[in-house]
Amino acid sequence: MTQVQDQDWLGLAGKTCVVTGAASGIGAAIAMSLGEVGAKVALLDRDEAGCEQMAAQLRTQGAQAFALGCDISQEDQVNAAARKVQDNWGATHVLINNAGMLRAGGLADVSLDDWNLVLSINLTGYLLCARAFSASMRQRGHGSIVNIASISGLFPQSASGAYSASKAGVLQLSRQMAIEWGPLGLRSNAICPGMIRTALSARFYDEPGFEAKRAAVTANRRIGEPQDIADVALFLASPRSAYVNGAELLVDGGMANMLMDMVPRPGFNQ
Repeated sequence: MTQVQDQDWLGLAGKTCVVTGAASGIGAAIAMSLGEVGAKVALLDRDEAGCEQMAAQLRTQGAQAFALGCDISQEDQVNAAARKVQDNWGATHVLINNAGMLRAGGLADVSLDDWNLVLSINLTGYLLCARAFSASMRQRGHGSIVNIASISGLFPQSASGAYSASKAGVLQLSRQMAIEWGPLGLRSNAICPGMIRTALSARFYDEPGFEAKRAAVTANRRIGEPQDIADVALFLASPRSAYVNGAELLVDGGMANMLMDMVPRPGFNQ
């Protein structure tokens, strides 16, 4: 194998990749990682200034990248973004559905406006982006969609009912994309991050002792970083995962397997 082939072992060099929610956190880490392996990266986010800052950083590192301000809950904005990507680089090869938001509130008191807002971005937005950016994939007969869900889509979490429900919906949506578009050459897979240190959760770790308590309920004994998700996303985006379709990868440092170990057993654990 040549050195050039070694550098592009993921097979993503020159591929057009779209990342939503790319201004910060997991989306930014995925966009940066895609640029590092030679992909052309279109960064979408409602935070257009932050998105442009990330795109500029990618360009200084030699990557091809541009930013688009886009509210993925708005079909006209999503379709306009898809046209701009098509005009700049042609067909899209990879879509990373990542944009998301959280509004706190239990099922009995979460406002209907907050409920609808979370679902419009976390779930409907994924569908709108998948429709718009997969059009060229379906026509070409090849492409990969990676949907960033959450461990909350598998296990309910009190006081975040809209978020948990939306992420459970993402998992089912991802499976349905796989079975409907798989015969057309597309793959759709989901990632369920566990506890990841992002701007959304950063304030939690300012509490003394909080990080240690959270880390203790993972098998890895640490909080995940955005790069932990980016590494998995690149694998699912790439031809290296060509026979992976409709899968859900739980990336949580082993937290989901810790239930029995958290049950007090005198003489066995503390």
